[in-house]
Amino acid sequence: MNENQDTFTVAGREFSSRLLVGTGKYKDMDETRRAIEASGAEIVTIAVRRTNIGQNADEPNILDVLPPEKYTILPNTAGCYDAKTAVRTCRLARELLDGHNLVKLEVLGDEKTLFPDVIATLHAAEELIKDGFDVMVYTNDDPIIARELEQLGCVAVMPLAAPIGSGLGIRNPLNIRTIVENAKVPILVDAGVGTASDAAVAMELGCDGVLMNTAIAAAKNPVLMASAMKKAIEAGREAYLAGRMAPKRLASAGSPVEGLFC
Repeated sequence: MNENQDTFTVAGREFSSRLLVGTGKYKDMDETRRAIEASGAEIVTIAVRRTNIGQNADEPNILDVLPPEKYTILPNTAGCYDAKTAVRTCRLARELLDGHNLVKLEVLGDEKTLFPDVIATLHAAEELIKDGFDVMVYTNDDPIIARELEQLGCVAVMPLAAPIGSGLGIRNPLNIRTIVENAKVPILVDAGVGTASDAAVAMELGCDGVLMNTAIAAAKNPVLMASAMKKAIEAGREAYLAGRMAPKRLASAGSPVEGLFC
């Protein structure tokens, strides 16, 4: 990679795209492939319990349209409601993907909100890290829990913006900013993004990236939305690096007024 590129690193792997995407809810595999190509994403997350990555030999394999040679596959534990099931799912993914150890951990605590079970998440993360996994972890937007997960050894912390699939955008930007400011590992907003402006806000807060699925897949034109999200991530990142002007309560003339003749 060009050393001047604005990249980020997870578990020693360098990426130029800060948009991570999921593979669920598309109408077919061709739409999945086209949307992910349009997004420019390099990391693609796959729900092992819902998607065939080789465990069902008689079904279409999503890796046929999203080859690991082209994308970094991020198996996730979506649909797991206890630590034991989540750990077992990660081990299955590692076996199916020839020793691949980068995983996204989520342990859900409630079927209605899909909020994380933080206690179970901490237990699962600790066990997976001891077993040699590089764990990117979905959690709530609590800065204290984010710190605990980092101290356990998670390679990235992924606080929710809003409930999974809600499209509500970032509901608690101050907490997200606090997590970012105190972290030494990448912070990626995960869940709740609805449109391109939400993605831009996440990046303007200083997040290292955004993971999304429904915001793209549930759009009327997923491929076009994927393209929009790519641009929003890039614009938000540039705005963060540029440093926004300080907000003011009163007006300030856009042009200098000194030396004007009446």
